[in-house]
Amino acid sequence: MKKNAIGMVLVACGMTLPVTAEANLTSVKNNEADIHVDSTAVHSEHKLGEVVVNGRKQTYTEKDLSSTLRLNMPIIQIPQNIHVLTKDVLDDLGIASADEGIQRTVSGVSKLEHWGDYLRINARGSRMAAFREGMNFTSTWGPMTEDMSYVDRIEFVKGPAGFMMSNGEPAGLYNVVTKKPTGYTRGNASITLGSYDYYRAALDLDGHLDKQNKLQYRFNVMGMSTNSMRANEFTKRYSIAPVLRYLINDKTTLTLEYDLQYMQSSDIGGSYIFSPFGYKSVARNYSLIEPGMEPTKAYDHTVILNFQHQLSDNWKLTVQGSYSNYARTGTSLWAYNIEENGNMDRYVTNADVLNEMKFGQIYLNGKAQTGKVSHKIMTGLDMNNKHAWYDWSQSYALDSTGTFNVFRDTPSGTPYYGYPQFDRTKDIKERANNTQITQSSYGLYLQDVLGFFNDKLLLTLAGRFTHVEDASYGTTQTKENHFSPRVGLTYNLDDNTSFYALYDQTFSPQMGQLRNGNKVKPIVSNNWEIGAKRNWFDGRLQTSLSLYSILIDNQISADPENTGSENYYIQVGQSVSKGIELDINGEILPGLNLLANYALTNYKVTKSEDPTSPVGTHMPGYAKHQFNVWLKYQVLSGFLKGFHIGLGETSLIDRSTWTFADGINEEPLPNYIRVDGSLGWKNDKLSVLLNVNNIMNAYLLSGCKYGNYYVWQSEPGRTFRMTLSYNF
Repeated sequence: MKKNAIGMVLVACGMTLPVTAEANLTSVKNNEADIHVDSTAVHSEHKLGEVVVNGRKQTYTEKDLSSTLRLNMPIIQIPQNIHVLTKDVLDDLGIASADEGIQRTVSGVSKLEHWGDYLRINARGSRMAAFREGMNFTSTWGPMTEDMSYVDRIEFVKGPAGFMMSNGEPAGLYNVVTKKPTGYTRGNASITLGSYDYYRAALDLDGHLDKQNKLQYRFNVMGMSTNSMRANEFTKRYSIAPVLRYLINDKTTLTLEYDLQYMQSSDIGGSYIFSPFGYKSVARNYSLIEPGMEPTKAYDHTVILNFQHQLSDNWKLTVQGSYSNYARTGTSLWAYNIEENGNMDRYVTNADVLNEMKFGQIYLNGKAQTGKVSHKIMTGLDMNNKHAWYDWSQSYALDSTGTFNVFRDTPSGTPYYGYPQFDRTKDIKERANNTQITQSSYGLYLQDVLGFFNDKLLLTLAGRFTHVEDASYGTTQTKENHFSPRVGLTYNLDDNTSFYALYDQTFSPQMGQLRNGNKVKPIVSNNWEIGAKRNWFDGRLQTSLSLYSILIDNQISADPENTGSENYYIQVGQSVSKGIELDINGEILPGLNLLANYALTNYKVTKSEDPTSPVGTHMPGYAKHQFNVWLKYQVLSGFLKGFHIGLGETSLIDRSTWTFADGINEEPLPNYIRVDGSLGWKNDKLSVLLNVNNIMNAYLLSGCKYGNYYVWQSEPGRTFRMTLSYNF
């Protein structure tokens, strides 16, 4: 295909599309065709980047990562379990916000408890870091979970990801990639109606502001409102996400992005259910929220500036910076003194948060050749500063002993002691003087992927030096320097089949002191992984299989010889997470798409002198068996062309709870089995989609035993959403 044609006409599957050098298309889609151009390509008035035309669009598969993950290699060549959740999957499953079901799409990924405005995702037994555009936005509470209206894809990287970070938990990361301008003028408008007064509208505009197509824009806006199966529970949100990209010349681009999210909701603790007996002993729609409680409000602002310059045909420089500000003002409800007859005392605290984060990155990607050995080189510097202020210091009792009973009473708007009036006359930074967390770090990273035998065999050699400074709650602080190695081996049997092995490492600083005066060592996690990947049917179907073992060492517990006010630690803890992960996604027959995955996870304590968690104890936060499947069939021709039907199931079997089980008269967390489905129709302009979730109307929950009572969060029964979307 010619690269220098202007006014060129492409014909794909009977569809005629005029394409000029000014178009700079990322993708132009109808029901059967996909034209794709590298979204990082820079503008030229005299040439058009290489265009690939496929007979049918690949909706559930992606061969490459975004440039924000820096590797600049096809996924099949990377020695690690990596998966991309495409926009088509998000749309088909009806996922409007990241907390609504991304855990159904990738093996071993699960969602733990949440407070509505932020998301915690676990994999391989521990928390995955939350990245946005290649920057680590992970925090204790916040920032706000991304709305999918302005998200293009989500990339999951399992296990320690030394090429992105080396300090944190060993589960890996998920990277949210937002929509960018394509230079092609188009738009999409959608409305959604659903159960519990769910209303949502979104608009996506894409185009350019000048005749030369050098100044491009993307603008996404969304508004939604919903109630809940629980009385007095509600959420209102809106988001605004403009992006400008300036193509300075054919080698240089500058992109400015701003994301604003706003949320107003009921009390953030109101989704919990408490009972002195086991799970499901209270109706799943039971609510503790009083109708007169003040609403919780949160604002999330993020600015990202990205500069890319092609130094030569083989070398590219990227510099980016970001500032994030998340502010929440609200309340959190919790229950105490729960008696066997159901009497409880409800308390409300203020739940105010201010979270500021700053990021800076500079990295260089390049290619070189030394004799018969090829080199893919990536090196860079990461810097970040995070500061969070939390204030939950003010507490207010709603009930007097015996005035509220979970089996007898429902909130009436007249709690025994009335409603709290919290004092916020001082700025949160003053109120949270001793309840703040700070972290600053920088990391230097160098990786070389050496290719032998015409790149049949790839050897990855890499390392990161990281300096971290942490301070917690105004009383403890630590500084750590750590070198984390990374070694990987990939054998490419052919262009579509690879086998890999990986050793990678991460660390997590700990605060505390040993009795001899030394500081406690950081937790060090060592990951060994082997796997196989395969692309089938010209990339329309992808499969991967991985086996891993993660050793987490240097865990601490309180020194048993502590007396009085002593607060020393002993460093005796060790645990191991082992597992198998299988993923299948893509088109198995014309029009028939499959998303299926299975994970076997076993995460136990292997060394301990802590009597509360002896050797063999199951660690919290995972399911031993997890299976997800989603099958969608779309009619490709004939009278019913564009009609599609989908059916899926999610199973979490043999689950551990949020916290360590005490093993004494504790009811196990019930298995989780959920069935979802969809019906829809679409053509080039219009689409209609009906999603029905929890078709079997199962009582679904996650939770734990907390002292002498149970606490859990329940999901709604059978619900629906209907979405009407129009392309223009």
